[in-house]
Amino acid sequence: MAVFTKLLKEDIENFISDYEIGNLERFEEIVDGIENSNFKIFCNNKPYILTIFEKRVTEEELPFFINLKNFLNKNNFKCPKAIVDKNGKTLKKIKNKTAVIISFLEGKSIEKANSEMCKEVGKMVANLHNLTVNFDEKRPNSLDLKDWKNIYTKCLNKKSEEYNETMYLLKNEIDYLENHWPSNIPCGVIHADLFRDNIFFKNEKISGVIDFYFSCYYFYVYDIAIVINDWCFSENGKNFHKQNCLTILEEYQKLRKLSDLEKESLNILLRAAAVRILSTRVHDYIFHPPNAIVVKKDPFEYFNILKWHQQNDIFNND
Repeated sequence: MAVFTKLLKEDIENFISDYEIGNLERFEEIVDGIENSNFKIFCNNKPYILTIFEKRVTEEELPFFINLKNFLNKNNFKCPKAIVDKNGKTLKKIKNKTAVIISFLEGKSIEKANSEMCKEVGKMVANLHNLTVNFDEKRPNSLDLKDWKNIYTKCLNKKSEEYNETMYLLKNEIDYLENHWPSNIPCGVIHADLFRDNIFFKNEKISGVIDFYFSCYYFYVYDIAIVINDWCFSENGKNFHKQNCLTILEEYQKLRKLSDLEKESLNILLRAAAVRILSTRVHDYIFHPPNAIVVKKDPFEYFNILKWHQQNDIFNND
């Protein structure tokens, strides 16, 4: 979450006048994250989230995300649902940009995961994958290998000396991934962005999952790779917590068994997931909008994570 589009109180009051959620009492800008503009709004003493779509999401794709969240919500998966206005619409315009109001989830994200939280995450990801088998919409991954390559080229043309070593690493790794890209791995609708700041906890139990705007039809194991990279490394990506990783995988497989091919492909997709974050974080540092209110994420964390996966396989690492 972040803020790229500034809103005044009257902007939000005009926007919510078509909803039956009451009067706006106050609102707060949410600066965590890097993709869209987000505000926590309070109407009749009840909180909601107002999201304005800014980057890497086309307007044609938005119904997929809304329908996915509503489908999961109806199937008792803990995630927000879109609020409809008086005319039954969920997607509307504010400041000439598409926006949505979604329900607010209690709980908060955590900085450091313990074993119980890793168990929760493993079960949640498997439950998500099992549920989306019955979701009949698909969306291709808009941030795939070819897209990381384009981002790399754009950053390379900027010639930022600070990232010379990173760019060299990315070039070689993208070449490697192109030559070793897996095929015939089980696919389905995944979240594709299950970082710690997108999973809320209350009393060490997951209270909700947010930010589905990277969701797509892709390798199930790619979702797991994103989770492992974020949940199982510390000290700026330098320390790997093997037990956290094994716990996540064990709990996941209690609900959905990984095939041998998925296990064999996990290292490649862990490296791929690291390249995705490394390339996009470098891009966001180099091309950071000057007026945006946003907490930028450190690219070098994923430089270290990628280097670790190049030298280790989690199924064989001691």
